[in-house]
Amino acid sequence: MKNFPRIETERLILSELKEGDLPLVIEYLQDREFSEYMSSIPHPYGKEEANFWLKMTQEAFESKKGFTFAIRDKEEEIIGAIGLHDQGSDKAEMGYWLAKIFWGKGYVTEAAKAIVDFGFNELELNKIFAVHFPNNPASGKIMRKIGMKLEAVLKQHLKKDSEYYDIPMYSIFRNKV
Repeated sequence: MKNFPRIETERLILSELKEGDLPLVIEYLQDREFSEYMSSIPHPYGKEEANFWLKMTQEAFESKKGFTFAIRDKEEEIIGAIGLHDQGSDKAEMGYWLAKIFWGKGYVTEAAKAIVDFGFNELELNKIFAVHFPNNPASGKIMRKIGMKLEAVLKQHLKKDSEYYDIPMYSIFRNKV
């Protein structure tokens, strides 16, 4: 795949993350809840972190190790991001975030369904999995809505602020198991 893919759903466009998206990304990720719900988003979130993230997403695509899509409304303004990151053995981890003002509208569920289809049909993955912090049950609800099943609870799997967390891991398989 030479060019970054573009996926359209009923209400969304999933496309390549661009430098012009970063001011909104920085604005959206100022909410402390993002750093509480995700191990990779610090608070405060600034230009340096956003530039590093953009660089890492571009390098991951170039090496075919990851696809990070901007979640956009139909006017093509970024409202979040979703991605698949290759973990080897025909499996990938899915991760996502959505600007808080768009929560509760089903956008991540819509985007995640499209990304799962992309992963199975275009990338020929066998397994897609996702994890969430226990204090973010809404993320687990999204995983269940798209057909993922709880596969395991990974004991003391992530450390954040000097505390270890048991992390639920959900999975979906190309051929339903």
